[in-house]
Amino acid sequence: MKLKDGGFLILVFLVLPLGLFSSLVKFSAAEKSQIVFLHPPEKSQAPFSEAVRVGQWLILSGQLGRDPQTGQLVEGGIEAETKQTLENIKRTLEKYGSSLDRVVKCTVMLADMAEWEKMNRVYLTYFPKNRPARSAFGVNGLAGGARVEIECWAIIE
Repeated sequence: MKLKDGGFLILVFLVLPLGLFSSLVKFSAAEKSQIVFLHPPEKSQAPFSEAVRVGQWLILSGQLGRDPQTGQLVEGGIEAETKQTLENIKRTLEKYGSSLDRVVKCTVMLADMAEWEKMNRVYLTYFPKNRPARSAFGVNGLAGGARVEIECWAIIE
């Protein structure tokens, strides 16, 4: 198969990292048997788990800036949504035995990449010392009209 127009580079930059990631994230037989899908009662109707525990890993589903009391997005723009999103993440981590200082990877999705700097200013206040590895993507839309969604991986203490 002949690759044209940088096809080889695409192959190297897309496929190689996926292979490396899958080789790094291998779970022992004991860990595989310890997979726990965490569904809190208040989210029992959601079509996904709030988090999944695999051995000492805690993998959170994406969180939005919704007020936990009302279920509505907070008002105030990207800064307010980012703050609420990270408060929701903090609460979820603590509920399942982890904390923000045990987060090793975050993925941030933004409805508008022009808001990246504003989001980042708030984000940095939640990770002042040990900053997790992070990816950020601009997306074509988020659930419920949200401006930001953040998912993360953490270690359980």
